[in-house]
Amino acid sequence: MTDLGQRLADTGYALGWSVVKRLPEPVATAIFRRIADAVWRKRGGGVRQLEANLRRVLGPDATPERIREVSRLSMRSYLRYYQEAFRLPVWDRETVLNRMVCDLTLLDECSKRGKGAIFALPHTANWDHAGAWVTLKGYPFTTVAERLKPESLYKRFLDYRESLGMEVLPLTGGEGSTFGTLARRLREGRLLCLLSDRDLTAAGVPVTFFGEPTRMAAGPAALAVQTGAALIPVTLAFDGKVLRGTLHPEIEVPAEGTRREKIAAMTQSVADAYAAGIAASPQDWHMLQPLWLADLDERRLARIGHGEAQ
Repeated sequence: MTDLGQRLADTGYALGWSVVKRLPEPVATAIFRRIADAVWRKRGGGVRQLEANLRRVLGPDATPERIREVSRLSMRSYLRYYQEAFRLPVWDRETVLNRMVCDLTLLDECSKRGKGAIFALPHTANWDHAGAWVTLKGYPFTTVAERLKPESLYKRFLDYRESLGMEVLPLTGGEGSTFGTLARRLREGRLLCLLSDRDLTAAGVPVTFFGEPTRMAAGPAALAVQTGAALIPVTLAFDGKVLRGTLHPEIEVPAEGTRREKIAAMTQSVADAYAAGIAASPQDWHMLQPLWLADLDERRLARIGHGEAQ
């Protein structure tokens, strides 16, 4: 993104947080739905990539009409995320709690044993709402955020997420080792929430996802192997006004194999859980970027091979 683009993005987010939260909810909903439909009709690069991704999720029998139908719903879901993100800071406690449903029995069991837990999530529905909800349920947690440019935009997101009760560590450029800090939090019996459905770098773990090769972040599995914390995939979906969360079964550390082999096996299991959740609600997966290796050009594939970030 150019410097001008970065400044415009920062200005746009500033306006969103200052203006959208003051609008009546029906008005905000109507505006964001119109924006979503306009972007969908234009069918720019992001929407075309979304449809290429959905083609894998919906399977070979999905017609072009079905893919277009789901992509329209997906754009509405994606813009709903932003609408709610701009309004979350002014939601009261009851609204945050009443608009999400999730069975936390598995997390409660980890807490009773004094065991740390890692929620690994894909980019589905509204993970910020889920984070605020979990915090109000009595589980403050730590997460990691990409250091956006310009720095002022990163600071806006940092302040926003911290206002929801999250401890946010920078992915890069922080003081000390982010991995080390995350490991300490787990050894203290704390909860981590980490988005991990895309890591197109040499550090990403190769997985098969909806039948095709890609890479996903190694962090959740690596932390589980390092600390013995519970690794729990979580997927989210919108259901009317309600956000529904699903805790998938804990992924155990394999008894055999090298550390690398254990991380690889666990990350594949995370990918399988993501696939199950996304297949159940494909319109709520917000992936408008290339994900599968087949969609990358030779230059980007070469950069992965040389260990460069995408």
